[in-house]
Amino acid sequence: MTIDVFGHHNGTPVLRATLVSDAATVSLISYGAAVQSWLVHGPNGPMQATLGFDTFAPYPEWSRSFGVIAGRIANRVRDGRFHLDGVAYQLDQNEGRNHLHGGSEGLGNRLWSLESDGRAARLTYTSPDGHMGYPGTVHFTVDVVLDGPTLTFEMTGVPDRPTPIALAQHSYYNLGGPAAEHVLHILAQDITVTDAANVSTGELAPVAGTEYDFLTPRPIGDMELDANFCLAERAPAATLSGRDMTLVLSTDRPGLQAYNSVTLPQIPVPGLGGAMYGPFHAVALEAQDWPDAVNHDTFPNIIATPDRPYRQTTSITINPR
Repeated sequence: MTIDVFGHHNGTPVLRATLVSDAATVSLISYGAAVQSWLVHGPNGPMQATLGFDTFAPYPEWSRSFGVIAGRIANRVRDGRFHLDGVAYQLDQNEGRNHLHGGSEGLGNRLWSLESDGRAARLTYTSPDGHMGYPGTVHFTVDVVLDGPTLTFEMTGVPDRPTPIALAQHSYYNLGGPAAEHVLHILAQDITVTDAANVSTGELAPVAGTEYDFLTPRPIGDMELDANFCLAERAPAATLSGRDMTLVLSTDRPGLQAYNSVTLPQIPVPGLGGAMYGPFHAVALEAQDWPDAVNHDTFPNIIATPDRPYRQTTSITINPR
């Protein structure tokens, strides 16, 4: 069966679609349009590449955007505020004073419509005008296609009026072994500078000679990694290699947030005999627009309109080593 019922959220079924190729089996759920499981077919059997839960019940309480489509604006907006066409907007402030990943009821915890033919899936959701403080109604579509070892996300957001949109696919990857030993390569000369709350200041800083220099592949180590890299190349933009698997990410977005789950709390994993997810357990690679771009004129523009809807294409390939 291509689609089954994964659980229920407030009495509504949460659907799961399973995509299968000769190289991988990927399950997507309608809650948050999330990748629930990504099994890579290795020579010794399937290997789980992403963080997730085997049942739905833990997701609302314990998921930290595991596998979701984050938005309407992924990452942080300073004070949850921005101006557009002379009008001030106040967004939901769900991380202290700031707005994170679309707010407390962002796209990553909404129930999407889901359909699938077993090779591809389509998820759709209409966000109403004023939701979480955003102007305009936006119809979102995420098409997900599994082709061999490659999962491609085609995302669109069609608004009925000008409004900011900046999505990110938010899977956490553990490719075998400790995350500190994963080898990371990001083709970026700069990062966007952040303040103590990890909100963009509007400045850029070169990575050369700093701990953020992954222009030459190297292990992540024990650094606290949570930064947006300004991509110089986007195909591929980054590679990540663990003990068992290697990932290659390509995107048309100008930024990539790399996060080694440094602030992830201890999260129980049902069915795994007391196992926990926690700090430094995995690495998230989030293709995105530059954070807080809506408040910085020098950053790439994220205002979508009915004539210029939001679009993103991101492809992620995972192969056994």
